[in-house]
Amino acid sequence: MNKIVERIERELGVPGLASILAQRLTPTDLQSLLLEVYRLRSSRRRLADLLSSYESDRFVRPSSVPPSRLLSWEQVAFSQLPTEFEPLALSPVCPLGTNSVVATVDQNWAVATARNTEVVSDSTNVLALECAIRRRQLLRDGKPAEPVHLAASHRLLRAQRYKDPHALSHFSCFALCSAGRDQGNSRFELSVIGLHIRFYFKSLRAFLGPGIPLHLSVTDWSSTARNALIGTHLLSPIRSEFEAVECGIDDLRTGGRGYYLDLCFHIHATHPSGQRLELVDGGSVDWTRRLLSNAKERLVISGIGSERLCSEF
Repeated sequence: MNKIVERIERELGVPGLASILAQRLTPTDLQSLLLEVYRLRSSRRRLADLLSSYESDRFVRPSSVPPSRLLSWEQVAFSQLPTEFEPLALSPVCPLGTNSVVATVDQNWAVATARNTEVVSDSTNVLALECAIRRRQLLRDGKPAEPVHLAASHRLLRAQRYKDPHALSHFSCFALCSAGRDQGNSRFELSVIGLHIRFYFKSLRAFLGPGIPLHLSVTDWSSTARNALIGTHLLSPIRSEFEAVECGIDDLRTGGRGYYLDLCFHIHATHPSGQRLELVDGGSVDWTRRLLSNAKERLVISGIGSERLCSEF
């Protein structure tokens, strides 16, 4: 990207153009400039250009999954949502930087708009912002122990190119986000992770039926010394409640390190072909801690790719 920008600046004869636009223009001035640029560019587009773009642009092609199938899954998921959770209908866009500042991932993975926003690429980032606002109010009201549980089914748009040919540029995701106060000894995190896992197991069982094997793996990057605590307070109760589900600790997991703080989990399902497919990813993050500048804040996020679930099963 830097080489492309350098070439553009060189060809236009304006060294440092990107920095000038980013640093010397106010957000509203930059917005006005970009709006005019895109107005001028769109005025020159022909119908044939639009048709060609619609046919070839990976961002705009429709999903291959029937909406009735996605709707069936969402109806099941919302019906299984614990009473603690409040479902939200998110906006298609969120503040510019939500992807890179909250989750500290590459900004180029999100599709920025000319109006200083970006298309939602991860609904848990947006839910974290909402959780932070609500937790801040609870702290002001003298209710620090009251948690916030939010859920959303939302279509995400991601700009990065995946190596996996089955990965999609836009897809539906059902996400959970739980914020609260540190209770010591990871009690909040373990309790909330258990709440999330139970929701996914109940929803998947109701949607897929009892014949699809489900597998839970939990990882703790802080220390293997907590494995006994995880076994007692998380895995054992889940095994008792869901007898046909395989549960275990995965000390070899590396994916998500640096994204999740310590505790994280995966839920896989075995496809009729015998292949084990990852459906759910979740864990503990520090986002509300940083958003509120409060070391006592805790946050657990998780999500399931609805598109993958509905297309593979």
